[in-house]
Amino acid sequence: MTDLFRLDGAVAFVSGAAGHLGRPMARILGEAGAHVILNGRSREKLEAYAGELKADGISSEVAPFDVADTAAVRTFFASRQRLDVLVNNAILMQGKPFAALEPSDFAVTYMSGVTAVFEAARAALPALKNAAAAAGEARIVNIASMYGVVSPDKRIYAKPEQASPFHYGPAKAALLQLTRHLAAEFAPERIRVNALVPGPFPRPQVSDDDPAFAARLAGKTMLNRFGRADEIAGPLLFLATKASSFVTGAALAVDGGWTAW
Repeated sequence: MTDLFRLDGAVAFVSGAAGHLGRPMARILGEAGAHVILNGRSREKLEAYAGELKADGISSEVAPFDVADTAAVRTFFASRQRLDVLVNNAILMQGKPFAALEPSDFAVTYMSGVTAVFEAARAALPALKNAAAAAGEARIVNIASMYGVVSPDKRIYAKPEQASPFHYGPAKAALLQLTRHLAAEFAPERIRVNALVPGPFPRPQVSDDDPAFAARLAGKTMLNRFGRADEIAGPLLFLATKASSFVTGAALAVDGGWTAW
């Protein structure tokens, strides 16, 4: 059974790899045996994290470019001969109150969180097909959100700056539908496409800065707590390996039951 969760000899790409959830996602793929390509906009952060992974015996390289830069995406993936796993995690947005939102805010968020995922998947298709030919299949995992499934409960957000940005949820909902479309398009190529749907995974300082808000947030889940960043790793590994070989077009909730009641 352990072999089902191995990625020995595989190549994996993770966007937003130096971020809160990107780091444990990149690490688990590396621990499973993959060579991990760390993508993000900050070379400094990526190289620092690559150093941490190297110290733990994990093979990685950095690819510092903005996934919303279509030309950069196409150039990068054209240079890759093989890609077994593509994890689309990055999204760019600026938190603003409802009244201050502009169409440009939606455009930036949709570009980075939806259109860029499409472009990455299409640009990476030849490398993904090569991996499928060599290993039997390739995988794409898109990182969505509980707010692509349900709307925010305003009662738990006492401060405007705590609320989920209004343009974030609609973009994640679009990403879930894009996942289904890509799954249908790529299935004949033996490329599976699924989505993770994380629930509340706040940074650790949230509990220190506002314990009351943290308690309200945790109380929305069936497990009465929010997720630790490392708890995204197992579900990602499932979708990124042959352990999920008959799963495609699916959205796996990792939300402590938030969206189940």
